[in-house]
Amino acid sequence: MKKIISSLAVACALAVLAPANLFAQAKSAYTPQEYIDKVLKKDANYLNAVAAIKAVDKNGKTVAEWNSNLPVLTASTLKTITCGMALAYLGEDYKFSTSLKYSGTVKDGTLFGDLWIVGGGDPTLGSEDGVGYPIDSIFGVWTTAMKDLGIKKIQGNIVVDDSYLAREVIPSSWAWGNIGYDYGSAPSGLPFHEDVQNARIIPGKKEGEKPQVIVLYPQIPGFKYINDLTTGPAKSGDWSEYNCSDLARVGKFTGSVPVDRDTIYSTISNKFAYISCGAAFRDFALSQGFTIGPDIIPVEDAEKADLTEISTTYSPELWKIVGRTLLVSDNFYAETLFKTLGKKMFGDGSYSASKKAARKILDSLGVNRTGYTQDDGSGLSRENYVSPEFFCNFYTVMTKQPCFDKFVEAFPYPTVGTLRNVLTDKKKFNPDVAAGVHAKSGSLSCVKTYAGYVYAGPRHGLIKFAILVNNYACPTREIQKHLEGFMYSLASAE
Repeated sequence: MKKIISSLAVACALAVLAPANLFAQAKSAYTPQEYIDKVLKKDANYLNAVAAIKAVDKNGKTVAEWNSNLPVLTASTLKTITCGMALAYLGEDYKFSTSLKYSGTVKDGTLFGDLWIVGGGDPTLGSEDGVGYPIDSIFGVWTTAMKDLGIKKIQGNIVVDDSYLAREVIPSSWAWGNIGYDYGSAPSGLPFHEDVQNARIIPGKKEGEKPQVIVLYPQIPGFKYINDLTTGPAKSGDWSEYNCSDLARVGKFTGSVPVDRDTIYSTISNKFAYISCGAAFRDFALSQGFTIGPDIIPVEDAEKADLTEISTTYSPELWKIVGRTLLVSDNFYAETLFKTLGKKMFGDGSYSASKKAARKILDSLGVNRTGYTQDDGSGLSRENYVSPEFFCNFYTVMTKQPCFDKFVEAFPYPTVGTLRNVLTDKKKFNPDVAAGVHAKSGSLSCVKTYAGYVYAGPRHGLIKFAILVNNYACPTREIQKHLEGFMYSLASAE
């Protein structure tokens, strides 16, 4: 594995995190432990929930704790563990690949065979999030390479090979209700457009009328959309749902949309993204003057053949993908990174192999796995149970890795990413103090969590922390205010 990062590099990372006038500004009225004892433990909402907290400083000294060894649901804070393992094991400059190949022979400008798009699990392929390369540029590289080989006409069709990762529609512990939404798109060996489709729902002009559903991009040839939507009363809200699986090319819209809305934009899960990739490339190639057969053939339906490479393109570096994953809490990217660990370690891109790989990586890093159970990469599963003690141990070990700078830079901070509305109330929190917080948030039903790093004063230095609250029976805003207060007390610690 990687060599331990030098103390100089750690110092540089801390300097990046620390606001120049951090301790010249207003601080919390409480130390972190006082905040737990005098605020959280006096709040019935916390006493009637399950709260687990730990924070340790640069010397390994405990700054604050409450139920620190208790494994609880993590929600999206688990993404930090997935991303950290990926950076440490794969390397910050790792790139995913996608290849265009052909079977058969080329003669007089005609390919007597099929084009093959062979996936390498690149989650950015066709993404529009600003991290991935524009898909026209990727397709342009492929068609240019075809021209360089003298190929103008393809006698056969396009075969799409997504076998790099196991074809699993979702992790087994995800709920059926998750899988139709964009955040419920499981990774693919040949991803495309982050395995989602853009759709529009146009309500009827009167209550009870059937709305119109228009699926915009990307298309899935041969897919059937069942529209069981209805138009509801004005101001009734968007209660539309979408369900699909990988068992058949069928998806179903249900629920209602309000009559007083012009258009509702929806992003739905695509369980056949590899088919969409082939169709999108076929359309692009046709626009460039190529002749190609009409069919997009899944790899399991294609005849085995010797393949010749035409072109291979690559994703941006892993550290950029990790940055995007944590910034916006991208489930799809996190799940792809998790499954890639299994693929690279065992040659098996399944969730089963990935969970084994994660445990081996943690062991190789020297992280005590007590209090750690990970079932997916993103934290959507309700079978992820991790203790604050484990989070702090993991974050401490990460400070010693060569990839630490890229890792800590990927965490959101107040006003940015998933922390854009956290610690921003200037009447309560001084921005210069709050700026020391670099953390990932997490949310599920009755679950609210934060975990990450806080640059405190010289005595404590870089604090590693996790505050995980489960099973509360109050509005999340009542939990949120004290979560922010605790993080502010960490940033105020001298």
